[in-house]
Amino acid sequence: MSLPEQPTLPAMPPPLPQPSLGQLVESLLFVAGEPVTVRQLAQTLEVDEAALRVALDELAALYVGRGVRLQRHGDQVQLVSAPESAAALARFLGVQTSGRLSSAALEVLAIIAYRQPLTRAQVDAVRGVDSSGTVRALLARDLICEAGRLETLGRPILYATTPTFLQQFGLGSLAELPPMDLDGRG
Repeated sequence: MSLPEQPTLPAMPPPLPQPSLGQLVESLLFVAGEPVTVRQLAQTLEVDEAALRVALDELAALYVGRGVRLQRHGDQVQLVSAPESAAALARFLGVQTSGRLSSAALEVLAIIAYRQPLTRAQVDAVRGVDSSGTVRALLARDLICEAGRLETLGRPILYATTPTFLQQFGLGSLAELPPMDLDGRG
């Protein structure tokens, strides 16, 4: 009497290779879908912030000329689509492009971007006109945000740009703002 033949079991797949720090950071940023701090990433991956910053620099260099970018805003980072892909993405997603910013809104946004953080009164002093409506419109579009309060009488709100500002203008960080031409010679 012979025993029935046992089916052979498939071989176990080889173990997965250990991912690099860059691969782990990229994976976390991909699933996060929103800005995360360098500290959050370092704590999650149990690495020091210096090593994490090196990995972020390597990822940013890897993405140059690609369809995604590593965007930095202060101590926050996130993966975003390349700004030059905006038209195709809008068509794909069926997004209607929102209205353009008025010249007043662009002026207020430029003042805040280059001098942030600053108060509405400081913006008004640069422009010479009231900017309260324009500031409200920029807040509603998430291009600026409240960044604290000035330690002075009345404790006025300080405004700064947001990661949405960087995305809308195709910037990886505030360091990529073009230099100011104060003498007007181009």
